Amino acid sequence: MGALSKAILLFSLNWLDAQLTILWVRLNVATEGNGFMAHLLNHSESSFLSVKLAIGALAAYTLYRCAEIPIARRGMKLVLGIYLLLMFVHVATGFSALGWHAPVTVITYFAGLPRTFLSMFA
Repeated sequence: MGALSKAILLFSLNWLDAQLTILWVRLNVATEGNGFMAHLLNHSESSFLSVKLAIGALAAYTLYRCAEIPIARRGMKLVLGIYLLLMFVHVATGFSALGWHAPVTVITYFAGLPRTFLSMFA
């Protein structure tokens, strides 16, 4: 996959994340974890969406323009990986909103594994 395709994918995932966040917050299923973005969302959906998309566009453009630099390539892979995990969280939130809590239980279990592992050595 080329640098432009990855940048478009990053921006698309950012946009999807923003839309799903608005949906889950408005349905009272979830809250926005970023305090500043939560403030913007409480102010208006358009201000939240504008800032979210501007940040996503800037990140995607910067990583695209610097694609020949190794740290930018690794950064793009990292950010896309984070967004992939975030999409799983959105899917679990959707299932939870529909009354099916098994995915949330599984995600909570796996999210707690590092802490459980480290507590074995404390």
